[in-house]
Amino acid sequence: MALEVIKICGITRVEDALQAARDGATAIGLNFYPGSPRYVNFGMAAMIRAVLPAGLLKVGVFVDEDAERIRTTARAVGLDVVQLHGQETPFDCETLAPLRVWKAFRVTDEFDPARLAEYSCEAFLLDAAGEMFGGTGRTFPWGIARAAAKYGKIIVAGGLEGSNVGEAIRQAQPWGVDASSRLERSPGVKDPAKV
Repeated sequence: MALEVIKICGITRVEDALQAARDGATAIGLNFYPGSPRYVNFGMAAMIRAVLPAGLLKVGVFVDEDAERIRTTARAVGLDVVQLHGQETPFDCETLAPLRVWKAFRVTDEFDPARLAEYSCEAFLLDAAGEMFGGTGRTFPWGIARAAAKYGKIIVAGGLEGSNVGEAIRQAQPWGVDASSRLERSPGVKDPAKV
């Protein structure tokens, strides 16, 4: 499977969104989880979305959010995809149809890729487990992503940066990659050289 998604997540500033687009990102992530240091409100998300080139996917990241609020945000901001990064159930994903849904899973020692078979989503994002939802800067054994690919399109996240993304792609053979905290100067502020 060819790499189709290169996502820069945790975008909080217009200039970082434009930098990601110039440097080859095919998707950007806007985090609507208030508990995240990369949280963006409607106003800032709309400003970012307004400057993005056509064809760049706008992905809204949500954690255990009400389905109606997700729909409202997707319409208001013009999201292309919603990424569910909490404890959402297969039913939660189904109720968001016809929105495009990516379901994130935190990979722990107990993670069983067979869980993905219960979900009907466009893609699955596998991220390293940590105290917070995403943006941990940690990696996980990428071979797990390769094993999970029989259940759907896989996006690898967690601790990716220029020095290791090539190896992650080689080992996992994912549909996409997602980088966030390792590309930052500080939480929510990207470093152009790292992007």
